[in-house]
Amino acid sequence: MRFLLIEDHEDLGRSVQERLMLEGHAVDLAQTLAQAREFQQAAVYDLVLLDIMLPDGDGRVFLTSQREAGNTTPVIVMTARAAISDRVGTLDMGADDYITKPFDYAELEARCRAILRRRGGVADTRHRHADLTFDPLAGTIEVNGETRELRSRELRLLEVFLGAPGRILSKDHLCDRLFSFSEPVSDNAIEVYVGRLRKKLAGSRLRIDTMRGLGYRLSGT
Repeated sequence: MRFLLIEDHEDLGRSVQERLMLEGHAVDLAQTLAQAREFQQAAVYDLVLLDIMLPDGDGRVFLTSQREAGNTTPVIVMTARAAISDRVGTLDMGADDYITKPFDYAELEARCRAILRRRGGVADTRHRHADLTFDPLAGTIEVNGETRELRSRELRLLEVFLGAPGRILSKDHLCDRLFSFSEPVSDNAIEVYVGRLRKKLAGSRLRIDTMRGLGYRLSGT
């Protein structure tokens, strides 16, 4: 998944970014609302983590403008304001969740997972695809009764393919879904992760086809 983190406190922002990237997410860190808007013009995000008090404006104004423009990307507001009225007001503006600073990183991660599950309309975290069972929360797939663990990038890559079965996905598109702007990406990075994922899918009907000059396609679903 690709997240947009809008936080002007550099140490906190970097810490949250690094923690979420360890989970395999691509995370772009914006320290101003202007920078956040620039990122939105260049990438599509699955989740926004939004601070309220920012150098160039109020995050709540940003949130309201996003909702008025029809942007339904889930938003978790992060702020030191703990009053009930602040929380209720922010949720009424269109936030999907609210977490008060200082917070525990494990709680933030859990809230991110919960929102993404709700957005997908999924109660049980396990998904059945052909003869494969995928549990993104546990980070595993089950093939012919054998449970296989996925590394973080493998898991995110599988999520991307399962979200677009039968479609040809270019290397640029896959890079955009797996890596943030700040991460160095080698020319063969996608080939490496596709190769690793293919090994994990071995024995199932699902396969990743190489479409020469175009990209990759998941078939067998």
